[in-house]
Parts: sequence; structure tokens; C-alpha cells
Amino acid sequence: MAGETVITVVGNLTADPELRYTQNGLPVANFTIASTPRTFDRQANEWKDGEALFLRASVWREFAEHVAGSLTKGMRVIASGRLKQRSYQDRDGNNRVSIELEVDEIGPSLRYATAQVTRAASNGGGGGQSRPQQQVSEEPWSTPGSSSADAWSTPGSFGDDTPF
Repeated sequence: MAGETVITVVGNLTADPELRYTQNGLPVANFTIASTPRTFDRQANEWKDGEALFLRASVWREFAEHVAGSLTKGMRVIASGRLKQRSYQDRDGNNRVSIELEVDEIGPSLRYATAQVTRAASNGGGGGQSRPQQQVSEEPWSTPGSSSADAWSTPGSFGDDTPF
């Protein structure tokens, strides 16, 4: 949608994502990302933390189940999404405003960690369109249906021409 505020946030999860279901059975996962800026103080010759930004975030549907099953408290994540402003009244009747991130994409940061990616089984969802099942190879970056014996992986079997 035009005019939305899209941002990318890098930070740590403050708790495990909380997976809930609406009355209609729609899954939603809520979590908070803490992003703390760091600057180097040349006089003290050390890194100093700035004020942390705590940003509430949410994901919906099958995506919510993937996030809740994959991410845990303390993980460093990279999240991209749209900022949403919500107005409400608190218990005392005061008008309040909250800003939340509606996540479009999220994953673990690989700066200080490694991750093993596993393709989730499709349940045929996606707006009534069923996607063909893809064969998942043991090689995570291979083309579906291809064998791992290609011109790049077999030593001495390639010439000067690229195999594509």
C-alpha cells in the first residue's frame, strides 16, 4: 500500500514470541525487539550503549507459527515491516497511542550466530491457490529436483565455460 512507513530493525527478542489464536482460529505471534545503538567513546576507549528502542511486533497466519517455532528469547533478528499506529483508551480512560511493527520478513542475524534453515511444509494455503510441493534436497541451496552432482561440485569436470 502506498504511503506506509516501511522500516528494518536489527535487535534482540526480549522474550519468546507469544503465539495466540483469534476467535476465528487465526494464529498471531506477538513479540518485542530491543534495538540498542552502540557508539565508541574515544576518550574512554570503550563502546557505550545508547538508549534501547523496544518495538512491539506481530506476525499473522502460518508465518506466526513459523516465527513462534523458530525464534526464542535473546536471539538477534533482522525484521522488516510496516509501522502501524493504534489508538486506544487505557483502564483509567486516558487516550493512548502505540506504534507497532507489522512484520513482513524476519530472520535470525548471522553476525554472531549460525542457523540451519528448513523449508516449512506447505498446507496449500495462500489465498486459495495451492502451490506445487517442491522436493527439498539435502543441499539447502540446490534447485528443486536437481542432483548435487553438477559442474560446480564435481572437481575437474568443468571447463572455462559457466555451466548455465
